[in-house]
Amino acid sequence: MTSANNSTDIFVNEMNTWHGQTIGNKTVEALHKNRFDASFFETRDETVKAVIEMVSKGMKVAFGGSQTAKQLNLQQLVSEKGAVILDHNAAGLSDDQKMEVMRQQQICDVFICSSNAISLQGELFNIDGHGNRVAAMSFGPRKVIVIAGTNKIVADEEAAWQRIRTIAAPINFKRLNRPNPCAKYGVCMNCNLTSRGCNIYVATRRKPPMMDFHVFIVNEPLGF
Repeated sequence: MTSANNSTDIFVNEMNTWHGQTIGNKTVEALHKNRFDASFFETRDETVKAVIEMVSKGMKVAFGGSQTAKQLNLQQLVSEKGAVILDHNAAGLSDDQKMEVMRQQQICDVFICSSNAISLQGELFNIDGHGNRVAAMSFGPRKVIVIAGTNKIVADEEAAWQRIRTIAAPINFKRLNRPNPCAKYGVCMNCNLTSRGCNIYVATRRKPPMMDFHVFIVNEPLGF
């Protein structure tokens, strides 16, 4: 029985790997057509290496509250490279201090984040509460690096917003312990609470002009 289960696990892993490669490479091709600098990586280790190579000592590096970046331990690795970290979620910051850090993130050297969804047409879809993440993804930082697992690839724009409503937003606000209905019911209820975090919706259909914008697709499930 154990041997049969192991064989099934291997087969399932092979099929998942094939699917990730297929949709990942198709998405990267579409991103290139939309003028993004995009790459496909089989593993998180390859991805981390590529990110770290873009960071130098003394650079100001900001993170957009990305769970993907945390999974990859990027903040610590970037700090060990000698970069200056701009983290608005650092412990002990007042609201005013957090706001000031978020302002500094808009003019940093490298901004690292993920995307809520990326379509097979090579377009990025994101929601934001304060707007600092989507603002930095649109203009300001010298370099933007978006890292997304193949779990965030969707068929089209409609599927992107659906993914955000049923997966990304509910899980994120559950993580933040918000009293929002989505954190209770598991899907967006289009609430009007002051704790609502789905205030700004942005579709990035082409690379913003004059920006150094990289999208790294990883053949692993990362973030949510």
